[in-house]
Amino acid sequence: MHEIHTLDLKEFLTKAISNVFNMMLSMEAEFIDAGFQAPAGNSRIVGTVSFAGNVMGNINIQVNDAFARIMTAAILEMELDEIEGEEEIYDVIGEVCNMIGGDLKSRLCDAGYLCELSIPSITSGDNYKIESKNWMRHESLDFRCRPHTGRVDVYIKPSS
Repeated sequence: MHEIHTLDLKEFLTKAISNVFNMMLSMEAEFIDAGFQAPAGNSRIVGTVSFAGNVMGNINIQVNDAFARIMTAAILEMELDEIEGEEEIYDVIGEVCNMIGGDLKSRLCDAGYLCELSIPSITSGDNYKIESKNWMRHESLDFRCRPHTGRVDVYIKPSS
């Protein structure tokens, strides 16, 4: 088993995001430096999955409402005005987070860190801050698809 601090989490995330956005959304994710800003006064959605086993952690994908709607229309192969409500959007963001988390889980297992994923959870609103504390590793990756930006964060530590 590798030491957890030697894992190339940024590379793991880059591949996971690229794979999911290309295959499931037919979108090209361009990776950028610090391009995502939590929009002040604008609603955003965060999808989260956790993993537990030889390694513990969580992964978040964070996008604004407009990008979430575009992602929903793309994955469901529909027009923006055909989206009926928040439930569809939340399901898509949860599923995208689950797919990125599943890819990361596979890479962690390949490195000797067996773990299982939780079901996705969704947080939505316009006035909140995401904080995760007491993790050994944290990687953040900002990306752009079309004019929209998003962020994926992963937090991990070995289980006790």
